[in-house]
Amino acid sequence: MKEDILYHLKIINDRIETACKKAGRDPKEIRLLLATKTVSADRIRVALESGQTLIAENKVQELKEKYEELKNIPHENHFIGHLQTNKIKDILKYDVTCVQSVDRLDLAEKLHQRLLPESKTMDILIQVNTSQEESKFGIHPNAAIDLIRKIAEFNTLKIKGLMTIGLFSAETEKVRTCFKILKNLQQNIISEHIPNVEMKELSMGMSGDLETAIEEGSTIVRVGTAVFGARVYPDSYYWDEGKK
Repeated sequence: MKEDILYHLKIINDRIETACKKAGRDPKEIRLLLATKTVSADRIRVALESGQTLIAENKVQELKEKYEELKNIPHENHFIGHLQTNKIKDILKYDVTCVQSVDRLDLAEKLHQRLLPESKTMDILIQVNTSQEESKFGIHPNAAIDLIRKIAEFNTLKIKGLMTIGLFSAETEKVRTCFKILKNLQQNIISEHIPNVEMKELSMGMSGDLETAIEEGSTIVRVGTAVFGARVYPDSYYWDEGKK
């Protein structure tokens, strides 16, 4: 198990480095996020002990189940799934430092209401539906700036950038279009100079399309299966929580 994970991590990091070289970017600009849905804590531990520092879950239940076993290994924990408002207390309890999937005002409001009494802040990314697929969560690109203006009013939430899932397709140029939409949106938001808004992070690209994402400006690539192996369910099962 350990050898497999370390071998696959090396392959992914080599791919990131090669993609950066091709795109004329510094590999230090890219963070590898390990998507750990369905991955057991002992397997995640192997990756963390090898020097990886960023992991993320899609489901709150899995976050809770693995927390005790992983909490003493230095790492950062993001949340990348569809977050239901009744699970916000768990996100705070289990040391999530960034919710990458904020896509609606009521979620931001409830996060703010939870954080305020504790004088805490949280990093968030705004999830954008760049593929226009009904099966995916995320704010429509045309509505994103308006949403960001409203969320920026909450001083507990630190908007750090944008996230998208992109199209599940083998056609590179179709996937690239999704990433270009996110990059263009980032530039438009920067030009608006909205207070309390940073746009340094673009979380886009996964196992199958990370090279394209890096070419288009990604700063966080989310990789799961290419490191930990195939899962019983397809990726869409995890992304589409609540849309069944």
